[in-house]
Amino acid sequence: MGVNRHLTVDVVKALAERGAGGAVCYAAGFLETGAYDEDGERLQAELVAAAGQMPIIGPNCYGLINYADGALLWPDNHGGVKLAKDGRGVAIVTQSSSVAIHITMQKRGLPLAFLMTAGNQAQTGLSEMALDLIEDERVTALGLHIEAFDSVAGFERLAARARELKKPIIAMKVGRSEQARQATVSHTASLAGSDAASDAFLKRLGIARVDSIPAFIEALKLLHITGPLPGCRLSSMSCSGGEASIMADSAEGRSVHFPVLAADHRVRVKSTLGPLVAVANPLDYHTFIWNNEPAMTATFSAMVSGGFDLNILVIDFPRRDRCLNVDEWGLVTLRSFEAALKTNKANGAIVSSIPENLPEEYADRLIVRGVAPLFGIPEAMDAAQAAAFIGNAWREPLAQPVDTTAVGRSGTKRFTPDEAEGKERLIKAGLPVPKGERANNAVEAASLSQALGFPVALKALGVAHKSEVGAVRLNLKDTESVSNAALDLLPLGTGLYVEHMVRDGVAELIVGFTRDPMFGAVMTLGTGGVLVELLRDSVILMLPATRDDIEAALRGLKFYPLLEGYRGRPKADVGAAIDAIAGIADFVQKNAGEIEELDINPLIVCAEGNGAWIADALLVLGEKKND
Repeated sequence: MGVNRHLTVDVVKALAERGAGGAVCYAAGFLETGAYDEDGERLQAELVAAAGQMPIIGPNCYGLINYADGALLWPDNHGGVKLAKDGRGVAIVTQSSSVAIHITMQKRGLPLAFLMTAGNQAQTGLSEMALDLIEDERVTALGLHIEAFDSVAGFERLAARARELKKPIIAMKVGRSEQARQATVSHTASLAGSDAASDAFLKRLGIARVDSIPAFIEALKLLHITGPLPGCRLSSMSCSGGEASIMADSAEGRSVHFPVLAADHRVRVKSTLGPLVAVANPLDYHTFIWNNEPAMTATFSAMVSGGFDLNILVIDFPRRDRCLNVDEWGLVTLRSFEAALKTNKANGAIVSSIPENLPEEYADRLIVRGVAPLFGIPEAMDAAQAAAFIGNAWREPLAQPVDTTAVGRSGTKRFTPDEAEGKERLIKAGLPVPKGERANNAVEAASLSQALGFPVALKALGVAHKSEVGAVRLNLKDTESVSNAALDLLPLGTGLYVEHMVRDGVAELIVGFTRDPMFGAVMTLGTGGVLVELLRDSVILMLPATRDDIEAALRGLKFYPLLEGYRGRPKADVGAAIDAIAGIADFVQKNAGEIEELDINPLIVCAEGNGAWIADALLVLGEKKND
């Protein structure tokens, strides 16, 4: 329907009354106009009501292109081609019609089977469209450009079915640069923005995320050809030390990597090359064997024989308009690599260091022959990382559905119990909290400290971030020091809290929870203490989280070596830390209706056998809106 937004509603109603099978709504000017147009929200609601049970796509979208059968409902140019008979390709669903057009114009060889644009997802959501597309046997992989999730449960169904069908999913979720949500009182909220929660959700589903359109295309291309990779071990070959160094650097900070060659493997590769070639991975095989097909085949075969999960040959093809013998030179190299892959039944990719240096006709030829043509080294590494992530995710059990009972924001009533009341709630839940008591004056504080046993910590109640304003005193060892500290702290808050001091601390964690409007209560787990926002060494987990989820999250933190006894330090009681975190998560789930935020910073993890203790806790409660 290529009519204006007002007439679109009328036409949809008429079509629904006549029993039409569905409609694509091109018109804009609906909910996406936001606060700038008061009619937009009303018209979108009227559109959905007019459609009734008739499916509609959009509004504010370009519709769909079926490249598998050669059919389209599309109002503009596109650059794709119909699939060959018995051909297969990827399916892509985007929320941006402009992005969709750009993808069809790519010259990178990606075969498209279906392309759909979701627009405003007024009635039919992105996950619903995708779920139908992956059922087609001609679809090998799925790409999603996501601005907003239509349904948590819908994406969970999609991910589960994709795994059953062995059709991997790549997502380009926009929103990394969005401003953090409105500032709140906790450290956790500064770390757990909506994009961080989206990232955690995609990881939980086994959906790989990339950040650019080129990486999106290359990842889909690799998955179309190889499927998910069985592991993270890569090999690389090039005829230049410069390229070998660039490839080595490109793996820095990634899970995919170039392992050192085993001694016998190194000898095998060395035997195919001259004495002046230093054998390593990435391999610079030099130019001595250029255009010598038997020699190149022997070297490539020896390198590929190492059982790598993906074998990469870096090659930039010369310009045809300015260079000689381009095709002859290129075809010899490609034939040699293809033979090596075939002999070893291995996955392979040709990678150009500069994207435009891999002609489209070569890419098409390689895809037909089962070799992935990847344009650009960073994009190729993004693709390998994504394929390896999905392979690893599929080897693990499917995650439980996300607990969305805490979805939705509370009303305007929000209140923060002081630390004494907050910790009392945690103690009643059976969580590890040091003994502590409320004190009204310096005399009471001194008396209570003696009963609790020295050393103690003394805190001013009613202060959110105590260390930032000097509202906490630690390691007080006698009544005189407690009394003096109490006199200093009383003016800062609403009272005092005396607590037995946790000793033998090995490391400090932050364990926090916020209420996300899409996913409910989400957990932030990371390096704690006063530098939490500066270090930003944290991970987000959806609930429920298993002990294995928690342990894996801890192991992924940069500071984890401290827990294992880094450089002779005592080992931490990791088991107790996991128990505490799991208990805190259970407490939040059981009280999801009223907890807005919970900020435990730090959770002090002591040496083995000494437990993990909640040293500071900030609890924010709210009331649900009345419907």
